[in-house]
Amino acid sequence: MAPRAGRTLSAERIIGMLAEARDRTLALLAPVPDEELLVQHDPLMSPLVWDLGHIGHFEEIWLLGNLGAGRETYGPLHGIFDPSLHPRSTRTELPLPGGPECRAHVARIRERVVALVDSLDLGSDAPLVRDGYVFRMVLQHEYQHNETILQTLQLKRGDPYRPPRHRPDPDPGETAGGAAAFGEMVRFPGGRVEIGTDDRSAAYDNERPRHSVELAPFLIDAAPVTEEQYRRFVDAGGYGAAEHWSAAGRAWLRASGARAPRYWRREGTTWTVRVMDRVRRLDARRPVCHVCFHEAEAYARYAGKRLPTEAEWEAAATWDPSTGSKRSFPWGEEEAHPGRANLDALGFDTAPVGSYPHNVSPVGCYGMIGDVWEWTSSEFLPYPGFRAFPYPEYSEVFFGDGYRVLRGGAWATRPGAIRGTFRNWDLPVRRQIFSGFRCARDI
Repeated sequence: MAPRAGRTLSAERIIGMLAEARDRTLALLAPVPDEELLVQHDPLMSPLVWDLGHIGHFEEIWLLGNLGAGRETYGPLHGIFDPSLHPRSTRTELPLPGGPECRAHVARIRERVVALVDSLDLGSDAPLVRDGYVFRMVLQHEYQHNETILQTLQLKRGDPYRPPRHRPDPDPGETAGGAAAFGEMVRFPGGRVEIGTDDRSAAYDNERPRHSVELAPFLIDAAPVTEEQYRRFVDAGGYGAAEHWSAAGRAWLRASGARAPRYWRREGTTWTVRVMDRVRRLDARRPVCHVCFHEAEAYARYAGKRLPTEAEWEAAATWDPSTGSKRSFPWGEEEAHPGRANLDALGFDTAPVGSYPHNVSPVGCYGMIGDVWEWTSSEFLPYPGFRAFPYPEYSEVFFGDGYRVLRGGAWATRPGAIRGTFRNWDLPVRRQIFSGFRCARDI
């Protein structure tokens, strides 16, 4: 995927995008009482006020610090929101500001950023500024923390979070994914394919460089595994059948006591799932969500399949075997937006398979962008020729440390933080993330 033309951003565009991102962050937090912003709702997550302050901290470092006057411009709360100094387990011990003070803090940073942007040479060939890279990086960081905030809000103690819903489910399409959308598989013919990107306007360092790999032919599910498909595994005793689980998976089962996906509850003979403040019955057409890698792997074994590698996933999502060419997204080059895929959070749930008829890849895979992050079998490792940029703490320090790759984004993912080459990663036991999966099979 070559860098798209016209990627340099104007000052007006940068300021507008930053404002839109902040409006969304504040809108997501607006229903939360100020005293609850200081609560650590789960040991895996930060207090919500820390996430908000850290968004400003990152902006302060990369825009004011690296493009502006330097360290002396940092505000008095700067050190509190440095993740390298304060692990999540210690953040409730910090002298965190209350909600109003933190909102004022990040607003002051933004005022200085706006003044700085207006003064910069945005046509500079400096690596951080060229093609608007550092601004998109800061935006993506805020977008990604929006999703982290939503994970925390789903875990929230006490009264459930009542989100500012603005978008109902679309009507499911009649033809999206065709007859193969439920339980069937499509064929990828294999061969030499291109993985990754050389884009330096938005892509993170772990997505680069673009390189070729040889894939054997394989089958892959035409759609993500649905709640109904996964229910059959649960009701068939899948969590108690040791043969479906790896040794690590069995250890996780013993430690966690899990017997179903997170947020599922059995009420008599019926299963329900909680999504924020709503409890609904399982939906046969919605992708299963909040399962960890071990659960996805066990289901795949139960079904006589396996999880795809991340190269197989990316090829099935973006490679057109008929033309030998790569797309930026399954549907083509048009940027991701809520009309193309279930993204951008405002529906606050997965959507029934078939709801987005254009969200189909060249080989016929539906929904590879949006709804749920999809676990792959691959460890998070550097691509051949990887070079850290602009800082090793984003990707490099996580390579080879037990993390598994997820692909494709979720309903909670903002459109500016997803593309066909985007690599997410997490530990195999994590299921607070909006994660599901699809399966593959050798031919």
